[in-house]
Amino acid sequence: MVQPECPFCSIARGEQKADVVLETEDVVVIRDIAPQAPVHLLAIPKVHIPSAAFAKDGSLWASLMTTAVEVAAAQGLSSYRLVVNCGEQAGMSIPHLHVHILGGRRFRWPPG
Repeated sequence: MVQPECPFCSIARGEQKADVVLETEDVVVIRDIAPQAPVHLLAIPKVHIPSAAFAKDGSLWASLMTTAVEVAAAQGLSSYRLVVNCGEQAGMSIPHLHVHILGGRRFRWPPG
């Protein structure tokens, strides 16, 4: 399912410009337009899923996370953070499931 008004769906369809790092059959990985680390990428499933709360397909999760780990390695990251926000209060600004891949600097815990 695709949502015409969703910016991530538009990127996945190739209708909206983005700095694409990697594309697979199921996932597109782009550079974040407001990076929070020297490396800040987004792994986005090509199907529209509003958030992690709606992602019931284990094979989709496997594809999304495998792609995130592979692209982190391809970027030369040996240490990195994978973040999945679920809902507006958690910091999700675009309601389309995506994984943030952050690296290239030291991170704190808790993140704040």
